[in-house]
Amino acid sequence: MALSYYRRIFRAYLCPGASQLSFWHDRAELNSRAPTHALGEYHMKFEEKAQYAGPHDAQGIPLLNYHGAVGLQYNPIAIAQWGLGNYNLFSRTASVEAHEKFLKASDWLCERLEQNSRGLHVWNHYFDWEYLQTLKAPWYSGLAQGQAISLLVRAHADSGERKYLNCAALAFRSFLADVALGGVRFIDAEKNVWFEEYVVSPPTHILNGFIWAAWGVYDYFLATGSREAMGLFAAAIKTLDANLVRYDLGFWSRYELSGTLLPMIASRFYHRLHVTQLRVMHRISSEKIFDLFATRWESFAQSRAKRSRAFFYKGAFKLCYY
Repeated sequence: MALSYYRRIFRAYLCPGASQLSFWHDRAELNSRAPTHALGEYHMKFEEKAQYAGPHDAQGIPLLNYHGAVGLQYNPIAIAQWGLGNYNLFSRTASVEAHEKFLKASDWLCERLEQNSRGLHVWNHYFDWEYLQTLKAPWYSGLAQGQAISLLVRAHADSGERKYLNCAALAFRSFLADVALGGVRFIDAEKNVWFEEYVVSPPTHILNGFIWAAWGVYDYFLATGSREAMGLFAAAIKTLDANLVRYDLGFWSRYELSGTLLPMIASRFYHRLHVTQLRVMHRISSEKIFDLFATRWESFAQSRAKRSRAFFYKGAFKLCYY
């Protein structure tokens, strides 16, 4: 696996304009126009994602180029983010083209929602993916569940079409079920509630995926008034309050909590994303801990010495575990 992984990843980084990185590595900006207690523009801008210039299929749906054996693939997370970016763009400019893309992404997600082996409705990825352990296709993700729900509840609010809310409701059930039962929720020994980006055992608690998934739960509450959703979002806030310190390395943020001897440090992009996500969490919840950690981690990124340390630390992790 290591050789094929490094061949693919080197090509992605050496030719970023032709790889999946051209989609994922945007500016990760907070959207100050997004309301905090009502549905409206999405919590992040996703401006570059809305105008993704990479490959698309014949219907105009984005495809990501992972190179190597993975190649061109649909990614439901990317399609949801593309749709959310276009929803923001439509909300600001009334662009007919952006509105069409927003609904096109929503329709694609409705058409691709399917039951997993435990009868829960998920969006599957149909390619193997290298992580600490290889995710074998088809695999689903709490991050995909949350981002797609965030898009679909906005499609329902915009169009009034019930199919979007029905699909969001089916997908929301995955947050009410533990990963062992086909869901994306994990409750640890301290009763912390997590939403898992990658459903692996033992769970790894990827920070950015957890927070984005939690926003999907929150948006579902805003759209429906669901007490279950509000309870889950409140539980997610408590989990972060109790565990953010575990993601703090003293010079940078951790990507996840897999328990490897050498911690998986966040890349520079994901470190910036963590800061933005914590700023959004502070806007939504007013909990001071999110502002405190966002400010602390932002200061890490402003230090050349800490940036350099993080870069070499990240490289060492990749060499040891991939």
